[in-house]
Amino acid sequence: MITYDGIFYNRLYHDSISMATNYRVKYQKLTAKLRSARLEAGLTQVEAGKKLKKPQAYISKIERGERRVDAVELDELAKVYNKEIGYFIK
Repeated sequence: MITYDGIFYNRLYHDSISMATNYRVKYQKLTAKLRSARLEAGLTQVEAGKKLKKPQAYISKIERGERRVDAVELDELAKVYNKEIGYFIK
């Protein structure tokens, strides 16, 4: 077997890592847009959380990429930030 940096290298494993990297970059762009939209709306994390009936930590974890958002949550965030949902996925 061929090793790659101490890990057994196989095509399936390598391909899944590169796919995950591609999604990570896209998700980082999404979280940056979420933070920008919140700031453009003139909201702190605490204020945004209150509007969503969520704690400040919820907003913080989303913006740091520690918590993923689903489509329903993205729609709720878009409404609070006065943005179209398409703004976040362009």
